[in-house]
Amino acid sequence: MRRLNKKRALNLVKELDAFPKIPESYIETSTSGGTVSIIAFTTIALLSVMEFFVYCDTWMKYDYEVDKDFASKLRINLDITVSMKCHYIGADVLDLAETMVAASEGLKYEPTVFELSSRQRMWQREDRSSHPLDACRIHGHLYVNKVAGNFHITVGKAIPHPRGHAHMAALISHDVYNFSHRIDHYSFGEPIPGLINPLDGTEKIAIDHNQMFQYFITIVPTKLNTYKFSADTHQYSVTERERVINHATGSHGVSGIFIKYDISSLMVTVTEQHMPLGQFLVRLCGIIGGIFSTTGMLHGFVGFFVDIICCRFRLGAYKPKSVPILDGHMNNHSLPILDDVEH
Repeated sequence: MRRLNKKRALNLVKELDAFPKIPESYIETSTSGGTVSIIAFTTIALLSVMEFFVYCDTWMKYDYEVDKDFASKLRINLDITVSMKCHYIGADVLDLAETMVAASEGLKYEPTVFELSSRQRMWQREDRSSHPLDACRIHGHLYVNKVAGNFHITVGKAIPHPRGHAHMAALISHDVYNFSHRIDHYSFGEPIPGLINPLDGTEKIAIDHNQMFQYFITIVPTKLNTYKFSADTHQYSVTERERVINHATGSHGVSGIFIKYDISSLMVTVTEQHMPLGQFLVRLCGIIGGIFSTTGMLHGFVGFFVDIICCRFRLGAYKPKSVPILDGHMNNHSLPILDDVEH
């Protein structure tokens, strides 16, 4: 009884076989089929290699949300060289909350040389002690409130004022004003090695003693998550403007370098993504099965139409053949017949 049930089960499994085996004696090969097979295998190999490169590659996904962090401080990193001596200029930040951040809290003033040779432009930190120190390098970082503000470098040191702040510039002659400057680095948030910011490498040459340089910056808080590191930083875009201060012509203002920044209410999350192994295998199976199915159907359709054309115009295998007939005089005569003639 058990053997009978086992035999029935095996027969049932055989009936459900979706991949029936065809005897080799029933298989017919052709040159066209071999050509199509070579093309199919070559295409599969190329697409599989390309899919493998896609699997090995990564891409960045961008998500946007409202920035809810307003209590934290914003870090400003800067490295600016101004073509004036350090005791003539002062740098500080004033935000919309009327809060002044003095440069002494995180910035350093270092006498240096403004004019650079071609070699010095490549290696700006080499020894330049033999040249006269006619400029001031202001570098370091500041922590400010996370609101719009104005970082500026102008004549005179900053002093507190009940209505904001002021700079002691009355005793400095206008002849020493020269706000030609070079911005080696300017960024927000934690510094990321290798990241180039829009203002990095900017150099401006003043054409007049009383000249104002303005930079309008829009900051976008950014969270960066990659497979190597994660960081909370800030991207920004900048618009530049410069003009000569001339009160007689209506061009009012204060000579100096003014970097006005505003913070976007949206935060961008940048995440590095990679194709999962399961998705790669599914796509690979789709490539192999799809090409085999497509080439098989195309080969069948082409063969079908070729047979129709050959049959219509009696070409190839459908061409009439001659059959020799022996008469009584041993003469050979030919009688044309067709392969498809029914007797």
